[in-house]
Amino acid sequence: MYAVIDLQGHQYIIKPGDKIVVDRLNAVEEGQDYEVDKILMVFDEEGKDVKIWKPYLDKVKVKAKVLEHTKGEKIHVIKFKNKNRYSRKIGFRPYYTILQIENIVNG
Repeated sequence: MYAVIDLQGHQYIIKPGDKIVVDRLNAVEEGQDYEVDKILMVFDEEGKDVKIWKPYLDKVKVKAKVLEHTKGEKIHVIKFKNKNRYSRKIGFRPYYTILQIENIVNG
């Protein structure tokens, strides 16, 4: 069974056993369980049994486990203005959370 979830404004297609990298979840510690309740769509492997509701499905929950909080690769941002001798380079490393999808509970 597959599901499309909405997590912090991003949409992910998941199935049990997947590991997904999402923006940092500050309220959850490593090793804790996390429950996603914003489910957009649930469907099977063949795509025949499809459930869609506006905006979210009520009786479906996705249970996940937080594996770790980590930092991503460094992202470089360069500003440049032509003919003014102005250039600026900054960089940052975004914070991520790795989730292990355990189960899709279809109520």
